[in-house]
Amino acid sequence: MIAKDKIRKLVEEHIGGTALFIVDVKVSSANRITILVDTHNGITIDECISVSRHVEQNLDREKEDFELMVSSPGLEMPFLVLEQYVKNEGKKVVVLDNEGGKYQGVLKNVTVGGFEVEVEVRKKGENPTLKEISFNYGQVKAAKTLIDFK
Repeated sequence: MIAKDKIRKLVEEHIGGTALFIVDVKVSSANRITILVDTHNGITIDECISVSRHVEQNLDREKEDFELMVSSPGLEMPFLVLEQYVKNEGKKVVVLDNEGGKYQGVLKNVTVGGFEVEVEVRKKGENPTLKEISFNYGQVKAAKTLIDFK
């Protein structure tokens, strides 16, 4: 089995000094390698191809056969790394906390320690008000972009 750390190192050496960042690297027991990469402005097919070629050229199919897929994480996938939070700052998100709470609002003030979500609070007979709820990453079960088709 190809080591996950080896794949991560190959990707890091290739993307160093570029706008690309690693979201996740997975290697199954059948050597199915999945690499998720992104940029703050969205990733292109050419950037995915470049990462794929670099990794493939640095692995030996004579020693181990493998399947390789490089892509962006997709809108439906929860955030896994700080860079995804930074990329989505100012956008609508859904946050599920560890206690089962669900919050929808605008992602704000992303730092290495946590972030805030500006939510709309509605009280009967009153105009809605905005409230900022602070989270540290340890409190969050999942956070992802809110897909709104309005």
